[in-house]
Amino acid sequence: MANALVTTDTTLPTTTKHKLAQQEFVTLRLGNQLFGISVMAVQDVMRKQPIASIPLAPSVIAGSLNVRGRIVTALNMRKLLGLGDYPHPETVMKVVVEHNHELYALMIDSVGDVMALPIEKFEKVPANLDPAWRGLAAGVFKLEHELLIILDVGSVIARILE
Repeated sequence: MANALVTTDTTLPTTTKHKLAQQEFVTLRLGNQLFGISVMAVQDVMRKQPIASIPLAPSVIAGSLNVRGRIVTALNMRKLLGLGDYPHPETVMKVVVEHNHELYALMIDSVGDVMALPIEKFEKVPANLDPAWRGLAAGVFKLEHELLIILDVGSVIARILE
């Protein structure tokens, strides 16, 4: 099964072709939900980086920050998903991603591990997924004890710019 998240390398030696093709995701947590972003999309992970407010910006835009001389727009993912304020603002993490040559810092509760998952286990977005998440997800992986929602960064940015 091929999809936009994964590409398979057909130049692998035949002795390794029987193994499942895998995609790596950085796992993140927002509230009680586990989600992932392709490691290829993640530019940086930051903690205590000061955010400058942007006057008249929508509440989902927390402000901007400077990352190695580039201006990055900080996005409040909790507000985007209607989850309220961060319970511990001092521990908010920021995952920097690039979309259309612009950098965005997704503000999240915590960063987990990198998971390598077989592409054959990737599933389309289930109809019963919370509507707030459904429009932002590229698909899901069913893990042993929970669902890993694969975040579509383009959809996140599009929703904010609406």
